Amino acid sequence: METLQKMKKPKSIIPLFKVFVDDKVSNEVTKVLYSGFIGQGAKVEEFEGLLKNYFRNYLVATTNAATSAEHLALHLLKNPASNNMFMDGVASYKSHWPGINPGDEVLTTPLTCTATNWPILANGMKIKWVDVDPNTCNMDLDDLARKITPKTKAIMAVHWGGYPIDLNKLADIQNQASRIIGFKPAVIEDCAHAFGSTYKGKKIGNHGNICTFSFQAIKHLTTGDGGALVLPHKELYDRAKLLRWYGIDRETNSKDFRCEDDIKEWGYKFHMNDINATIGINNFDTVTEKLLQRNIDNANFYNNELSGVKGIQLMECKSDRQSTYWIYTIKVENRDAFMDYMRDCNIMVSRVHERNDKHTCVKDYKAILPNLEKLVDEMICIPCGWWVTDEDREYIVNCIKKGW
Repeated sequence: METLQKMKKPKSIIPLFKVFVDDKVSNEVTKVLYSGFIGQGAKVEEFEGLLKNYFRNYLVATTNAATSAEHLALHLLKNPASNNMFMDGVASYKSHWPGINPGDEVLTTPLTCTATNWPILANGMKIKWVDVDPNTCNMDLDDLARKITPKTKAIMAVHWGGYPIDLNKLADIQNQASRIIGFKPAVIEDCAHAFGSTYKGKKIGNHGNICTFSFQAIKHLTTGDGGALVLPHKELYDRAKLLRWYGIDRETNSKDFRCEDDIKEWGYKFHMNDINATIGINNFDTVTEKLLQRNIDNANFYNNELSGVKGIQLMECKSDRQSTYWIYTIKVENRDAFMDYMRDCNIMVSRVHERNDKHTCVKDYKAILPNLEKLVDEMICIPCGWWVTDEDREYIVNCIKKGW
């Protein structure tokens, strides 16, 4: 590998994020724009078909944003009569589900985008913060187990950077809670970072929980903006499809097409449109067949080259799970100085997300989170995506080795 002195500083900054739009997108979107139908139609159905085949799960409903998917996921849990089946990743079972009532809590991580946690507030639920695992940036499952009470109705689990949380241990905690409080708190997996990631050989989205995905601009797969729900059983799936579009059944409506049948449960305007779906359709093959693997290859390069480097600590990387590395996180000594140094090297770095518990709007939910307090002063993300060339990643590693 070349020494830093011999390597030329890039003329422009190596970005931490970049939007991927396939060359096919422009023409195909133009066709939709002038087709006379740009709302939720055939293209949304086609995009959902691609997702269903990819996840090998037919219970996929797209939305206009991941935030909408999070909001709808929580709303689906409010009804005690319609949510009596969940899955533990091995077998389905019937279990008393009391619904979510005023004053009930959602246990969640503060280390995530606010899109994970603000829907909790929007649904009238209370937040209870769980500390983080400093080796993964995911939720600390031991702290989670300690904080479950009869008021705990749901758990929001984020796969930070794409690295799956220990879903088996999480299921064990649910089972233990059921024995103590009489029901299993529902798990919602926020998979915004984890499109294509796997746990125990199965793609994230297939382990028996409600899962939400993001297709926002800078995610692995973008639709411009958009999201999706992957549901654990058909009852929730059917309700999600209704409630994402006001509660109207678009498939069996028997009246005048502008005059809907009776709406039994009101819903939202959370559906995806054909413009966004067309972007996703035409990005899909390149992302899933090439770009995800490039992220993984870049991360593996860093895992090998940065292991043992003084002042650098790598995150956990277990063989039973595969991250697709939406971001690549490390811990460094003197993080602020590291950021200044990397900026001088023309390399963009960032913590990516501010801890959510510091915002004024959640001041009523303060908690002591010692792991997070230390982690936020050490963690930093370096460029890892499909746009990072072999030359770029060698330059990044050499900058870190020479200057840190």
